[in-house]
Amino acid sequence: MSAKSSLAVTPQARPAEPPGKDVATRTRHWVPIRTLHAGHRAKVQAHLLALNDEDRATRFGHAISDERIAHYAEQIDFDRDRVFGTFDRRLELLTLAHLALDREHGVAEFGVSVLPRARGRGLGTRLFAHAVMHARNRGVHTLYIHVARDNTQMMAIVQHAGAVIDFEGSDATAELPLPALTLGTQIEELLANQAAAVDFRFKRHALELDALRPGLPPES
Repeated sequence: MSAKSSLAVTPQARPAEPPGKDVATRTRHWVPIRTLHAGHRAKVQAHLLALNDEDRATRFGHAISDERIAHYAEQIDFDRDRVFGTFDRRLELLTLAHLALDREHGVAEFGVSVLPRARGRGLGTRLFAHAVMHARNRGVHTLYIHVARDNTQMMAIVQHAGAVIDFEGSDATAELPLPALTLGTQIEELLANQAAAVDFRFKRHALELDALRPGLPPES
């Protein structure tokens, strides 16, 4: 029988702030996070297929086959849920976040993956902050994150955000209460979406120009 325990961690630096607020505002550099739609489904699938077995287990709780990844990507409802990502200059997805929304009950689930070559830049933290802001603006009061116990990076993110974490064996479920939306969070999301759209168009135009010039160096 697996042992189960619960841990609640609040941001030590700002204990008076509502849960979820610190992670939604704590960024040093702007990152263009794009809201994806059904036209990006192939890129979503390609991103997930690029994950190795260990990364797939971190993202989904267990290693899954290419066929199951293809099925997962095909079943994503881009109208009901929200899917976010960051692109490199070749318009390949470096990061991918899926915010599964249950608006009737005011809850959502969050999952994220980052390609190995994009790690160490804080992109997972920024996608989490973006998802928190987006969820708040849609009336979500509780965000759930299923995370492997040994996923130290994601565990640190949700702990710092003030989540209550239930451990059961090698798995954990983080429950993060979210404050209500504000005019500021709505404006912030609008501006972020507009800026990310401009960034995407710029990268697409640059890629078209690069296609006319041979010898484009690989993405680092």
